[in-house]
Amino acid sequence: MKKEITKKLNGEIDRLTNQTFKFDKRIGEGWFSAVYFLKTKEIAEKIRPNNTVTMQFFQKSEAVLCGSDEAIALIHTFADHPEELEIHALKDGDKISPYETVLTITGPYQSFGYLEGIIDGILARRTSVATNVYNVVKAARTSGKQKPVIFMGDRDDHYTQQAGDGYAAFIGGSTAQATHAMNEWWGKTGMGTMPHAMIQMFEGDIVAASKAYHEVYPNDDLMVLVDYNNDVITDALKVAREFGDTLKGVRLDTSGHMVDKYFLRNQHLMGTFDPRGVNPKLIFALREALDAEGFQHVKIIASGGFTEQRIRTFEKQNVPVDMYGIGRSLLHIHIGFTGDNVLLNGKPESKEGRKYRPNSRLEKVAFVN
Repeated sequence: MKKEITKKLNGEIDRLTNQTFKFDKRIGEGWFSAVYFLKTKEIAEKIRPNNTVTMQFFQKSEAVLCGSDEAIALIHTFADHPEELEIHALKDGDKISPYETVLTITGPYQSFGYLEGIIDGILARRTSVATNVYNVVKAARTSGKQKPVIFMGDRDDHYTQQAGDGYAAFIGGSTAQATHAMNEWWGKTGMGTMPHAMIQMFEGDIVAASKAYHEVYPNDDLMVLVDYNNDVITDALKVAREFGDTLKGVRLDTSGHMVDKYFLRNQHLMGTFDPRGVNPKLIFALREALDAEGFQHVKIIASGGFTEQRIRTFEKQNVPVDMYGIGRSLLHIHIGFTGDNVLLNGKPESKEGRKYRPNSRLEKVAFVN
C-alpha cells in the first residue's frame, strides 16, 4: 500500500485502488444500503433485467472534491460485473462548482444501484473535510507565505474515520496529521510531541517534562506545550533558557474559559479585549518576551478551538503565529451529494427538476481488480 500511495503522490499512477481501502464485507450484502435500494435491486433483477441506467453525482457548493477514488474502489469491489460498467469521474483534489457532475456510472441498475447512498456518504464526508482544510490553509497564507496547518481531529470523531479524514485533510493541503492512521493511505506517520498528560507526570515541571521528552526522542524537533500551568510566557522562557537552540517551538492550547496569568499580573491590559484562551495579545506578548532574550528562532504553534474565521482574524492582525493546530472545525460535514438516475437505456429519463449534465472534465476510469 505504501508503494501505491507513493506512486500516486509522484504522479506515476492516477488513482488509489481498492487495495488501499479496508471495506466492510457486509457492504456487498446490502447491510449499509437503504432498504428501498435493495428492494429496487431485486425488482430490477426480476422485472427489468435488461435495463441500463446512467447515475450522476453532484453537490451544491464551491468545494474541493475528495472521495472519488474511494467511491470508484467501492464500485469495483462490490458491484456485480464491475468490469462491464462505464465510469467517468473527476479526481480527488479537483476544485468543483455547484451542480457540477463529478461522477457518472452506466450499467444495469441491479449491478450497482444499491451503492448509491454509500457513495453519497463517502463523497459528502471526504469533500467536506478536504474543503474545510483547504479553506483553513488558504486563511493561513499571508503575503505569499504559507503557515503550516496540523490536522488534529483524532479526539473529535470516531476512530474508524481517521484514515479517510486524514487523507481528505492531506488532499485539502494540511501539513501533517496527528495519528499514524490519518497517514495510512499514503504511508507516512503521525506528528506530535507532548500532551498535558505528560507534563502532569512531572507534576507540572515543564523543564523536567521537556528533558524527559528530549532524552527519549533526541532526534525529534523539540516542541513544548507551555499552557499546562496557565502561564505560557513564564514556562516558554524556562524551556528556552534551558534548551537554547535545541528548542524549536512552543505550543499554546489555553482553554477558551481561562485567562492566562500574564494578564492577571498585568491588570492594566484588561478591559479592551477578550483575554480568554489563545488570543492575539497573549501571542504578541509571548513573541516579544522570546525575542527580548534572543530566542527569535523559537516558533509559536497555536491550537485550541481554531476555525477558518478565527485564523483569518489572526492573520489580518498579523499575529505572530507560525503554525496552527486544528481539529473539530475541520470535521464539520456541510456538503451533501446527490446521486440521480438521469438516463435510461441511453435516453433522458429522470425525476422532474433533474437532468443529465455532461461534464467535459470527467475522465473515463479503467477497471482495476
